Parts: sequence; C-alpha cells; structure tokens
Amino acid sequence: MSSQDIVTRTDRHLMATYLRAPVAFVRGDGARLWDADGKEYLDLFACLAVANLGHAPRAVAEAINAQTAKIFHVSNLHYCEPQMRLAELLCERSFADRVFLCNSGAEANEAAIKLARRWGHANGGQRFEIVTALGSFHGRTLATLTATGQEKIRVGFQPLPGGFRYVPFDDLGALDRALTDTTAALLLEPILGEGGVVVPSPEYLVGARKLCDERGILLMLDEIQVGMGRTGTLFAYEQLGVVPDVMTLAKALASGIPIGACLARADIAAAFGAGAHGSTFGGNAVAAAAAVRTLEIMTAPEFLPGVRQRAVHFRAGLDRIAARSPKVKGVRGAGFIQGMLLSEPGAPLVAKCLERGVLLNCTADTVLRFLPPLVITENEIDQALAIVEEVLSA
Repeated sequence: MSSQDIVTRTDRHLMATYLRAPVAFVRGDGARLWDADGKEYLDLFACLAVANLGHAPRAVAEAINAQTAKIFHVSNLHYCEPQMRLAELLCERSFADRVFLCNSGAEANEAAIKLARRWGHANGGQRFEIVTALGSFHGRTLATLTATGQEKIRVGFQPLPGGFRYVPFDDLGALDRALTDTTAALLLEPILGEGGVVVPSPEYLVGARKLCDERGILLMLDEIQVGMGRTGTLFAYEQLGVVPDVMTLAKALASGIPIGACLARADIAAAFGAGAHGSTFGGNAVAAAAAVRTLEIMTAPEFLPGVRQRAVHFRAGLDRIAARSPKVKGVRGAGFIQGMLLSEPGAPLVAKCLERGVLLNCTADTVLRFLPPLVITENEIDQALAIVEEVLSA
C-alpha cells in the first residue's frame, strides 16, 4: 500500500483533528524513518519529543516483548512488578516520593491540577486556583486546555472550568501580583515548547520557587516535553536551581508506548487518598516495562554526557545557519530542544524540508522547532542541517 493510499483512506474516516503532512511512515530505526513508498527521512522531530531513544529502540522492544509474553495488563486494584519498578526508578532519580501513573501528558497534568486542588482543600479549603503562563501548553482535556495559556486552544469550548489565572512568562513582578490567598499552585513549563521554544531568564524559576515558598503555594513543573533527557539532564529542573513540589512526565517516558506520570512529595501526595483519582490503564504492565527500560538506558553513566556533547554540535550547526541566512533572526533553546526564529512563516519551509527528506516542525507561526531523537549521530545532524540550510537559501 502506498503513502497516498494510506493518506486517502485515513482521511475518509478519522476525525480531522490534526493537520497531517501527506506522508505515512511504516518503519523507523534510530533517527531515520521510511515511508510506505520506501523513501528515507532524517528525523529532527522525534514524534514531538516522544522518540527520545530513536525509533524502535531494540532494548525497549525486547522489554515490551518479554512483558507481553507474561501479562499485558493488571488492574490497579492489584499489584504488578513493572509498575512497582517504574515508580521506584522515578523516585530514586527525582525529588519525588510518590508517583501517579496514567496514559498521557494531559492526564498527568489533569492529575496535577486535581492534586493541587485536593491539597488546597485539605489545607484550609481556601486554595483552589491554578496560575499558569501565557503561551504555555498543558494538554487537550477540558481542564488542561483551560490551564493552557493560549486563547486559540480554548476557542469554542466555553464555558470553561473556573479557577485558572494566566501571567506573562518570565515576568516575576506579574507573577508576584497574580498570586493570592486562593492560589493553590503555579504550573509552569521550564521552557515553553509549543509557545515557541521560549527559555526564561536564569532567575525566573528561582524567583518563582521563592514566591511559592513565601506564600505556601505548590510549584508544579510540566516536563512533559522537556523531561527525559531532552535538555541534557534527565529532568530540566536539575539545571535550573529549583526543586518542584509536583512534576508531570509523559511523551518520551516509555519511548512511544502511551504513559504519563505525576510525581510529588509524600506530604502533598497524601491528599490523594483511595478513590480520589484513578486511571483504568494507568501504569499498564507493558507500558511500565517499556518505561523501566527507557529509564535504565537514559540513566546509564555514558548516555546523558553523550547527549550533551551531540546537542552542542547540533546548536553550533544551527548558529552557523543563522549567521548565514537573512531569514533567520536567532536561535534559542537548551540541549535537544531548539527554536530557530524566522522573519517569515515557517510552515512552507517545513513542507520543503519534508520533500527533501527531513522532518521538523513549526510552532508559534515563525519558529522552526527542532526536537531530534537524543541518539542522533553527529553525521546525521550534519546531513539534516545541510538540507535545512539549502531550503532556507532557496
């Protein structure tokens, strides 16, 4: 079956909730993909920061196969070993004492929002409001799209749940003024991904942490896109001089198998007693086994130093292109999440790169977003960026 056959038959029956590029992928290996017509692509997108270990990582596939040979799923009314091991690893490698497992980033943020409200209810009942940043993205459920600081995401879904307030990103004065006696939590992305790869000033999150401590408010970090090694450390907060109270993960947590996680300190997690929250498939045995193997690979001593080394090579290549192209106004980002600011809309350039066999993404209309698999080689980086530069020069 050709790519066009798959595109035509898909569009005939699936709801048109995505603006899909007309290509159907059938195979992947590391940072390379092949479509149904046999054409090869270099990946600078990683399925939107999901394929951090590349496509079809063999070790994760083996863990999945081993688990499926034993049992697919165990109800959360009982226990299973992969879920136990995943929770242990996440707590050992982070600030957290407790983990809630679910199926997606939106579910993870939904859990964080509910946990903050439940915590506020348990601590006097007056704290319920969640403050988020303009330009943020936190998901597509009704609560998480309301938390998202982008009006375009909320259009047509009114009336929205109450209890959310928005502040300009990287503005401590505005944040200070927005926090009140009814604020339960501040929910922030360490880097705005969907909002245009916006990196805050070094003092922003430190100041936000200080304000939360002074006011008795939870600091919740959404690391769904920037966690799992994307910025060069397992979690982005490790480089920022802050420790959150709550953190959410998903995307790359199980290398492409659907899973999400909400992590918290024990005293905060205590607000979630039995029956307060749940998920039928959350912590599914197969997904948990994939996540355990993913974490084992990412926390091996040689993995993250190699990511940081290749990320420096990648950023240097982007900076060289920026210096030579009049269409590029600058580059910003950290590790393997980088944004190239353009002086014109980026969507046509993304389409031309796809025609030339390179996958990338445009966000905020004029920002080319680069999210390559963390295992991409320097040679693959050079090949892909050469094509990007040719497209920018045309």
